[in-house]
Order: sequence, then C-alpha cells, then structure tokens
Amino acid sequence: MTATHLGMPAFPAAAREAVRDDVLRANLRRATHTIRDKRARAVTELADWDRLRAAGKAVKDHTLRHLDHYLLRLEAAVTAAGGTVHWAADATEANRIVTELVRATGEREVVKVKSMATQEIGLNEALEAAGIAAYETDLAELIVQLGHDRPSHILVPAIHRNRAEIRDVFRTEMGRWGRPAPDGLGDDPRELAEAARLHLREKFLRAKVAVSGANFMVAETGTMVVFESEGNGRMCLTLPETLISVVGIEKVVPTFRDLEIFLQTLPRSSTAERMNPYTTMWTGLGPSKGADGDGPAAFHLVLLDNGRTDTLADEVGRQALRCIRCSACLNVCPVYERAGGHAYGSVYPGPIGAILSPQLRGTGSGIDASLPYASTLCGACYEVCPVAIDIPEVLLHLRERVAQGGPVTREGIRVRIRPARGHTAERAAMRAARLLLERPGALRAGERLLSRARRLRPRRLPGPGSAWTDSRELPRPPREPFRDWWARERGGRA
Repeated sequence: MTATHLGMPAFPAAAREAVRDDVLRANLRRATHTIRDKRARAVTELADWDRLRAAGKAVKDHTLRHLDHYLLRLEAAVTAAGGTVHWAADATEANRIVTELVRATGEREVVKVKSMATQEIGLNEALEAAGIAAYETDLAELIVQLGHDRPSHILVPAIHRNRAEIRDVFRTEMGRWGRPAPDGLGDDPRELAEAARLHLREKFLRAKVAVSGANFMVAETGTMVVFESEGNGRMCLTLPETLISVVGIEKVVPTFRDLEIFLQTLPRSSTAERMNPYTTMWTGLGPSKGADGDGPAAFHLVLLDNGRTDTLADEVGRQALRCIRCSACLNVCPVYERAGGHAYGSVYPGPIGAILSPQLRGTGSGIDASLPYASTLCGACYEVCPVAIDIPEVLLHLRERVAQGGPVTREGIRVRIRPARGHTAERAAMRAARLLLERPGALRAGERLLSRARRLRPRRLPGPGSAWTDSRELPRPPREPFRDWWARERGGRA
C-alpha cells in the first residue's frame, strides 16, 4: 500500500491536535449526527433488514473463499466484452499501468470520479510526477483537491469543511485550475454547487481520458457498477474516449442477482436514501464498442491487490474485505466524531480504517501500530455495518499482533513479526494477569488484600496509568471479594 500519509505522528498525537480544533469538532458533530439519524430512519423502513445484512455477509464471505475463481471469471467476461484487464500487485505497479495507458493516448489530463482505490495508491501524485493532470469531479473531492487538503471521510471527504470555508477555497483556487468562481460567490449551497458545476463542465467536455473506481464488479457478466449522487460519475464514464477503472479485487460479486442485496443496503447505510440518484453499470465496451460515440472506445480494468491477498490469509482480519465503503461505522464512532479523519493517516479513516489500514500496510509504522487502539470498543460500528463486520473483534486481534508480534502474511510469504515498540508494560501486565488467573489461591489472596487496603486507594495511577486516571476516577475496591460474598450468602457452598 502507498506510504502517502506515513510519517504522520501516531494516532494519539494526531488526535490530540484535532480535538483542540473547536470548528472541526463542531463540523464533524453536526454532519455525523445528521447522517446517522437519517440512516436509522431509512433502515427501519425495511422489515427484513437483518436478513439483507446476513445475505450481504454470506455473499461476501462466499466470494472471498473462492476469490481466485471469480476473478478469473470476471477477467474472461470483461475481455469477451471488449475490455482489457491488467493485474497490479501493489500501488507502484498500478500507478505504472495507469500512467502508461494515459501516455499511450497522447493526453496530458484526465478526469476522475471518486475512487478510494486510486487515493489508496496515490494515483494523482503519480500522474502529476509524469506530467499528467488529474481533475477530481466529485464535489467533495473537488473541494479537497482545490484546498490542497486530504479526505477525512469515506463518503463525505470534505466533512471537516463548513460552507464559509468552501466558499473561500472556491474563490481563491478555482481560477488556478480552470474556470474561476463567479464574482461575489456566497456560501449558499446552491451557489457553491452551481460554481462547481460550471467549473467542472468544461473539463467533462474536454477530457479524452477518465479514471474511475467501482463499487462492485459482477463476475458472471464482467459488469462494473458505480453508485453516485451527483451525475459526475456518469459524465466521466460515458463522455471520454478512454476509460480506466482501478478496482480492488475484493469488490467482485459472483452474479448480477447478488447486486439486489447491495442496491438496498448500500444507499441506506451511506446516504440514508432508499436508492442512490445515479447507478451506472457498464460491461466492457458494449455492443457498439464505442463506434457510435456512445461510451468510450477503449476500456481498461486494473485489478488491484496491494495487500488484499495478505489480508485474506488472516482468518480473523479477512472480514474487513467485506467492506462496501458505506461509512456507516464512521458516523456512529465516538472517537471519529472527536478526532476526525485526518488523524488516522489513511484514506480509510474511522473504525474500518483502524482495521483495514494496518492489514493492508502492516503494523511497522507508528501510525499503523496505533490504529487498532483508536477505539473505545463500544461496538456501535458492528451494529450498523450492513455486512456485519465485527470490527471490535478485529481490533482486539490486531492489538494482540501489535503487542505480542507473531506470524503474518506479507507479499504472499508467511513471516513472523516482532512486537511493536512501546508495548513492554502492556505485555508485562498481561503476563502478570495470566500468572495470577492460573493460580486461584493467589488470586483469592490478592482480592482479599485489595479489599482490606481499599482505604489506601490512590486517586491517580503512576506512570503510563496516569493517562487513564487523568480523566476518570479509579474505581473503589469492594468491601469483600465477590467469591467471599458468594460463599457467605450460599452458606459456604461454591
């Protein structure tokens, strides 16, 4: 996976800076509460939501168990429909493939529809280094690009910006990228949307090459599916002469019928809509193969691994590959609401980013080793996930990996990693706990000693424990251990 945001401080340090930003916290609180309340109402409209959720999980699990089979079937279907399939093992290879495809057209600019995969591999930066300009056309991505910013939410990348900030970005930056913002632009959402529409329209009509991702790929037909809300995706997917789609290998589903599940669960979980405004599907070049000017004349599909098969090898962590990028888990997470997306140091913020990034990138850096701890383990993320990813379970699994080290798969090879730095005290505490719990007599004696010494309870823990007691009161030990109370109440019977 690309190291775009590596070098950042670990999550606690980045989050500490974020929580001091009152404007950021207010923007996040207002936006996340609005989206999650609407989602809750949209979900309760469906009496069979739990069955849809279970069906989505089952389809994803089945596909992941037979991923090699369905990817080869997809390749055959796309090729038969006139497309060309490329396989990219990592970000470097994917960026090289896309850059060469654009160069082969003779063009020096591309338009893009929002794609997490291309952000993951740092495609814009790779194209810029090759002298090719990439223009984001999703409104929120446009705001992020013009503001020289980074996305902070999967669905709403500019969620950390308010209307006044967006107006200022448009006023100062639009002219440097193309058509400038209208004179006297205000912060009314309709004015801002119209300014973006005018700015982007000239790029849509001029572009010869487009780059997209896809929400799903259907193996039996070779069909790509993009869900979007603004119509920019349809413009990108139909107007240019060459279309390049970069898609993670986990996005494949076996049959067209499987889409029925996700057509219901994804819009309700992401934008709280019964169906999204635009659903674009295309299969290769279509019957005319672009000869009638309807759709591109060349279609390339770049299948991206970039750590996904390594993640698939982990029996606990592989469930993260079920993710359909709805972002429902972000909107209910108390940690994300306060820290924002930038603190995660990845294009995948929030709870799903806390389990996905350390698996795709490994836990070798400070930021990735800290992400599994960016959670209160409240479980709200699991409750809203439309494909039932047990994020708390994976977080605990990754915490064990960070603290203890152990076997993992890297680039297809089974290796043993060392424990991350800074977890010596945690390991010592776990060993001490295990020794105590394996000796009931010692545990009983320790409990009695603690009860008798309850008046000596410190208000603040020393050392690393002080971070915990800075914001919480240390619980007072009970007057007698539970087992003693139980034995007394039951007349000495265990």
